[in-house]
Amino acid sequence: MDSETFFIGVGLAILFLMVPAIWRMTVGPTALDRIVAVNVVGTKTAVLLVVIGQIFGQVGMFVDFALAYALLNFTGSLAAARYLHKTKAGGGHVINFEESGSENK
Repeated sequence: MDSETFFIGVGLAILFLMVPAIWRMTVGPTALDRIVAVNVVGTKTAVLLVVIGQIFGQVGMFVDFALAYALLNFTGSLAAARYLHKTKAGGGHVINFEESGSENK
């Protein structure tokens, strides 16, 4: 078995493991479940980019892409979680904790 066949198998396995997370993104009973599922898919995509880089022999370039994608994925998840936290605390309306006098301790 050569290395290219091995990495193609690894890539297909990662794609197969994305299916439950994609299911949770579409069905997920809560918004938090959907945010976590999007984060899982983003993490697996970053790993998949490195595997694709190994297949094409350009690992250095694809690692840069994977790191940039993972950073965007993490930042997006934090922003979505923060927005969800603010809207849930306000009963569906965005509230500003500093203006309302309550502190988040």
